[in-house]
Formats: sequence, C-alpha cells, structure tokens
Amino acid sequence: MLGLSLEETRVYQEAKAEGREERKAEMLKLIVPLLLKTGMSVEQIAQHFNVDIEDVQLAT
Repeated sequence: MLGLSLEETRVYQEAKAEGREERKAEMLKLIVPLLLKTGMSVEQIAQHFNVDIEDVQLAT
C-alpha cells in the first residue's frame, strides 16, 4: 500500500487521537467530582492534569 503501514496513515492517526480524547474525557468525568469533594478547585484540578479549565467544568 504505497509503502505505508496502517499506523502511518492520517485516518489511523486521527482515529487514535480521537480515542485518546474520549478516554481523557471519561477519566475526568470519574475523577473530577471526587477531587471537588476533597476541596480541590477546578483550577487546581486543571493544572494538576494539565487540561483546560473548560474540560474540568464539562466533567462536573
């Protein structure tokens, strides 16, 4: 196939990145409420996980 493996194709790379984003969102939905209960702020959680504040807010 033109000397490319499946893993080297743009479609594969985009699908893989989309899967990572979905897993990150699922993880945040599980963890954020627990961390908020411990007293952490949205800003602290975002900083700790190196994500946008908006991502944390969406997970609440």
